[in-house]
Amino acid sequence: MSKLDQLLQGVEVEWKTLGEVADYEQPTKYLVQSNHYSDSFKTPVLTAGKTFILGYTDEIDGIYKASENPVIIFDDFTTANKWVDFDFKAKSSAMKMITSKDESKALLKYIYYWLNTLPSGLVEGDHKRQWISNYANLQIPIPPLPVQQEIVRILDRFTELTAELTAELAARKKQYEYYREKLLTFNKLNGGGYKWLTMSELGVLIRGNGLPKSDFTETGVPAIHYGQIYTYYGTHTTVTISFVSPDTAKKLRKVNHGDVVITNTSENIEDVGKAVVYLGKEEAVTGGHATIFKPSNEITGKFFAYFSQTSNFSYQKRKLAKGTKVIDVSANDMAKIKIPVPSPEEQARIVSILDKFDALTTSISEGLPKEIELRKKQYEYYRERLLTFPLSAGNKDYTKNHQNSNHSKNHNSDQ
Repeated sequence: MSKLDQLLQGVEVEWKTLGEVADYEQPTKYLVQSNHYSDSFKTPVLTAGKTFILGYTDEIDGIYKASENPVIIFDDFTTANKWVDFDFKAKSSAMKMITSKDESKALLKYIYYWLNTLPSGLVEGDHKRQWISNYANLQIPIPPLPVQQEIVRILDRFTELTAELTAELAARKKQYEYYREKLLTFNKLNGGGYKWLTMSELGVLIRGNGLPKSDFTETGVPAIHYGQIYTYYGTHTTVTISFVSPDTAKKLRKVNHGDVVITNTSENIEDVGKAVVYLGKEEAVTGGHATIFKPSNEITGKFFAYFSQTSNFSYQKRKLAKGTKVIDVSANDMAKIKIPVPSPEEQARIVSILDKFDALTTSISEGLPKEIELRKKQYEYYRERLLTFPLSAGNKDYTKNHQNSNHSKNHNSDQ
């Protein structure tokens, strides 16, 4: 029998409503007054949503001392929640701050981990406050305190491992950016075995046409939508995440092996000019707001794609950009951007180095992103095992809710 099974074997649990074991507080006293944020300020301003830290404020009054009394912040409309153990101010009055009524009976960290096993349960169009109307009435299993402590210890360890890997990934990305900038900074206009040429001198640029997302099909001809380039793809790809029918493909621009697809339009200037090299065997297609760059023999697609991530390329595209809310660099303007062209051997050397960094920091099939994803799945698996207890006849509602939660099947070994 594993240590995990020994921990849970024969454990008697009390079933209580969340409202019986947890208190809530409105963040009124802790709301930030100014939206003037700066990284030089000390106190983070929080939201329970995905952004979490909106910025930092210099306000010194009304700070919640979570470093002394940790808290769960809970978005009352979306049910998103975060564990906070550092001092902060809050942004939204729609957030509730959850604490344990009695830590000697129900650990707040245990409550937090249990909350995150629940399915959303939200109904589209329902704008009611979720804590009072729904969550406070949910039944939570309360095992003996030593069992709660051990469950928290195990899940904390998984959380720490993921945090360590995430911090390492952030450091590797900074290292990658440093070497990419260093390798692709060419200070002399000519000489040193390289020259500067415009994109129009280095290949053919073709503006895409059509391709709304409504044209996507489950299978068919590989298709690259411009919005996917800055949300899903890295520097290069052998497969596309979308497809279109053969009839639709006939109307679209063709992308061949080695071609580069570049975004022309976005609300964010950083996303304009993002490039992905298509290395698939099958011909693909792309649509509007994208430009296909077909490089000549003087430059490889990968070398261009890596250069497009440098400060030099960013400076040039900003000078050519038009628009305020929606920013655009047309194919004609993009053709004016100058690219350094070293020898084929030097291009290959630079690409080889950057490929290794790219795989380590962005690949979901290898490198740190894959490791982080595996750790998250492992954590979810153990969280479900540790927080699922035999149900009594009086807890049918909880059974119905809990069976809808996602149980991860990816795990390694018991603790």
